[in-house]
Amino acid sequence: MSITQETYRHAKQVIPGGVQLLSKRPEMFAPEQWPGYAVRAKGCEVWDMDGNRYYDMTTNGIGACLLGYADPDVSKAVISRIENGSMSSLNVPEEVYLADKLIEIHPWAESVRFARTGGETCAVAVRIARATTGRDMVAICGYHGWSDWYLACNLGERDSLDGIHLAGLEPAGVPSGLTGSAVTFHYGDTEEFDSIIREYGDRLACVIMEPLRSTLPPKGFLEHVRDEIHRVGGLLIYDEISIGWRFTFGGSHKVLGVTPDIAVFAKAMGNGHPIGAIIGSKAAMDGAQKTFISSTYWTEAVGPTAALATIEKMEKTRVWEHAARVGEIVKKDWMEAATRHNVKIHCDGVPCLAHFAFEEYGQELKTLYTVLMLKEGFLGNVGLYPTLAHTDEVLDLHRTALDKVFYEIGETIRKGGRETILEAIGGPVCQAGFQRLIG
Repeated sequence: MSITQETYRHAKQVIPGGVQLLSKRPEMFAPEQWPGYAVRAKGCEVWDMDGNRYYDMTTNGIGACLLGYADPDVSKAVISRIENGSMSSLNVPEEVYLADKLIEIHPWAESVRFARTGGETCAVAVRIARATTGRDMVAICGYHGWSDWYLACNLGERDSLDGIHLAGLEPAGVPSGLTGSAVTFHYGDTEEFDSIIREYGDRLACVIMEPLRSTLPPKGFLEHVRDEIHRVGGLLIYDEISIGWRFTFGGSHKVLGVTPDIAVFAKAMGNGHPIGAIIGSKAAMDGAQKTFISSTYWTEAVGPTAALATIEKMEKTRVWEHAARVGEIVKKDWMEAATRHNVKIHCDGVPCLAHFAFEEYGQELKTLYTVLMLKEGFLGNVGLYPTLAHTDEVLDLHRTALDKVFYEIGETIRKGGRETILEAIGGPVCQAGFQRLIG
């Protein structure tokens, strides 16, 4: 067994779940074959513990590295700050500079708080909304992390989050007293949202939602949600953590034309270095003065320094335009290779969050695709978060690999269906949704 696979086998014995992030669990890709660890990452390339090099045509740090891994300009700024000390008994001025920059980019915002992860920023935003409004209930649309306030949706008789994001998220450990404190609605479903307003309107502290995930909102939907939550006295929070800077500079809401009361950012804002921001109007952020929100490592300097360097380079390179172009090209390449070899797929998603799906033998072919792409030197899955490091040269190499892989998939299907696919995978099929991992 390779060093990489042996390390993961050991990790499952000493780390509950094997990893710190569900989205990086090898079982989500190709169990016993996916290289779970990288010892080096640069641009859009990674090297595993056995020295194998791969081009990353998946999420590129789960969406955190929009400029590519180890961007030299961001690294230079961070290294300089580390050499001057990133933590002391005093505060760091970079957090003030970053707050000013975010307000400059978002003139509707007047106040900023910082955290270091996406889950933290959402938890802070909801806490602030509850403190500002004096209300408890939250209406949720989309994925917003692992915290109690979010998983409270799954307390009770039904798993409300199953159709919102990941199925099977157990609320074990979430206090039962939070039952009924959060309700969910589906993106674009005005009737479902209106039923929440009718039943809980005067109890709602806020709506928290992703303004855009993979598809553009139905006409008037975002405006309706904003107007209704304001009508009943609640706040509108936009989670820009995933779509954030990749759809346009400063967040998707700037293009969609609907301004929230609070917006949260993380992931790409630090290009791989932990930093999250909660921005909002003074009125909406008033609750931050009334409640206790504080953490030692929210005061270190690396996160704000990285964000300042990242934002400067994103603006200079107009990386969101590059991401859209790369996504369009890859969606076209997926479809053309699949069609050429009689494999049925369909492509979805805005280009900067492009993805495709197999129309038959979904999980099995998804796994086989990943296994075959690994053999061609690519981390490949059914979704891509494009980065500045995805050059035309990389796309040419990827296009050549796709032709080989879809040829193999087509031949495998024709030879005998599911059983032949399972034999070609040479290992277990990838997981769908959340499953507990033991051993």
